[in-house]
This record gives sequence, structure tokens and C-alpha cells, in this order.
Amino acid sequence: MKENNKNSISKELEDFYNIASEETRLEKGMGIFEFERIKELIQQHISKPNSTIIDVGGGTGKYSEWLAKNGHKVQLIEPVLKHIKLADKRAKKLKNPFSVTKGIAQKLPYQNESADLVILHGPLYHLQKKEDRIAAILEAKRVLKKDGIILGFAINATASTVVGLMNGMIHANSFFEMCKQELTTGIHNTPKDFPFLLADAYYHKPQQLKEEFLDQDLKFINLFAVEGMIWLDNEYFANMLDKKKSKTLKTLQKLTENDEYLLPFSPHMMISVRK
Repeated sequence: MKENNKNSISKELEDFYNIASEETRLEKGMGIFEFERIKELIQQHISKPNSTIIDVGGGTGKYSEWLAKNGHKVQLIEPVLKHIKLADKRAKKLKNPFSVTKGIAQKLPYQNESADLVILHGPLYHLQKKEDRIAAILEAKRVLKKDGIILGFAINATASTVVGLMNGMIHANSFFEMCKQELTTGIHNTPKDFPFLLADAYYHKPQQLKEEFLDQDLKFINLFAVEGMIWLDNEYFANMLDKKKSKTLKTLQKLTENDEYLLPFSPHMMISVRK
């Protein structure tokens, strides 16, 4: 494990991930389907074997592990020490280990034009200031080879509101105030009476996400819904485990994945751009 520089994330964010289990999140509930869906989206954008891939904000290394097992040269960078330790442990078990570095998205410790693909997994979620998000995008562009691709994952501005409407939390005053902030400013701060919610974050609208990347002279490929609207099925978990019903849901997901009109129904979205 390498250490690039001091951890510059907030104490609230560090505390959140020290309590929450990012390691097991993708192994239960919606996380299971999120993991498979994101692997599918990443795979679509890998054009050659043995690619050099930088996984920025790669958490505990579950995606890096999968990519390394598929023969790619993977470099993970992550600011949360707890995640770094788990990722390092995971990497050491592999025949083709990925590298693990503690650092931040705004200052990547990699050479210019060294990567075929850069994945921005956590930075766009947790950098509340636009200048920090732009710095992360420019760093991703710097380390990317010509014609290389950046995949940027973001939380939709509507995410909490849709969830709150579905489970009744929208009627709690503090939760509603949080939703209003997300819908109008993009800023997400967790109310004290909802401590289990994600720590300080930024929630994008699709057009804004596009602008933040395209203003950096990057070529737009597409916007993708991660979950899409299919998670609104009130029997989602059971139906995703049913062979016939899951086929219907996945067909609907594919049909609507690039429809910007429907993107607000998806909690997460991904932008793909080319240098």
C-alpha cells in the first residue's frame, strides 16, 4: 500500500464509512444488483485486453479485484483508511494484484496519459464544491491516454425524494428539508435524526453532470441509468431472482438506460466521455 498525501475528506465522511460497511453493502439487498449492473456498464467501455485502469474512490476494491481477475492492470486510489486496508488485503490474495494507494481524486499520483480507462466512483458523490469536482475530472483527463474513456458515477438529485415518497420518510420535516436542498442546490447533508443516511455528498441533475465533464473539453459518449426505473417494482428483489420476471425487468432497464427524460427515476447514473 502506498500513501499519496494526507486524507482531505471530512471527519463526518470518515466517521460514516468507519461505521457503515462498504465491504458488505454490495453483497446484500439492492447492492447485489448494483454490483452486477456496474460491472456490465464498465465492461461495455473496455475496448482491449490488458487495459490499464485507474479506479478512483475504489472503496474496498471489489471492482478492482474483478478487473484484475480479468487480466487488467488496475490501480486503486481511495481516501478512507478503513477501505484501503481491506483493499490491500484483497489485492494481496490475487495472482494479478492491483495496486492500492491512499490519496484523493484531485491529486492523482499517476503519470500523464498512462491509463486506458479511469473510473470515478466516489469523487462525484462526495465532493460538494464544484471546483473540487472539476479538479477531479481534470486529473482523470490528465492521466488518460488519447481516446481513453472516463466513467463518472453520480447520485441523482431526485434519489432521496423518490425513496422518501416510497417509504413515507418524506413526511418527516428534517428529511423533507434535506430533499429540498438536494433538489435545488445538489447539496446533501444528513439530518441528525437520520444518521444511517449517506454522509455529506453532492447529488447531480443529468444536464449538470454532462456540463461538468463537457466543459473540460471531453467528448460525450452517453449517460446511463445505473438501476434505472426497474427498482420501482414493488416486488423488485423477488422478481430479480425469478428467471422470467428478471428478463422482463432487464429488458426494460436496457430500453430506458440512456433516456434522459427517465433518468431521475434512477438513484445513480453514469456518464461516459472520451478524451
